[in-house]
Amino acid sequence: MKKLRILGTGCPRCKKLAENVKHAVDELNIEVNIEKITEIRDIMEFGLIMTPALVIDGEIRSSGKVPSIEEIKNLLIVKEDI
Repeated sequence: MKKLRILGTGCPRCKKLAENVKHAVDELNIEVNIEKITEIRDIMEFGLIMTPALVIDGEIRSSGKVPSIEEIKNLLIVKEDI
């Protein structure tokens, strides 16, 4: 199960990222563990320059913008090795 972290203090863009992540997960019909990190000191541990950010399985995959639902779905899809 993928672990998603949404990093942000609750600003409108952070809330929009959370909404887009939920929609992407629902559309893909996958199980994920979503954690919202809102404390500045916890966000700073990731070495971010700008929020909101999306961390997937410990790797920052988006920061400083709100990716679309389609972009998030692409980040979540794992392609199988052939």
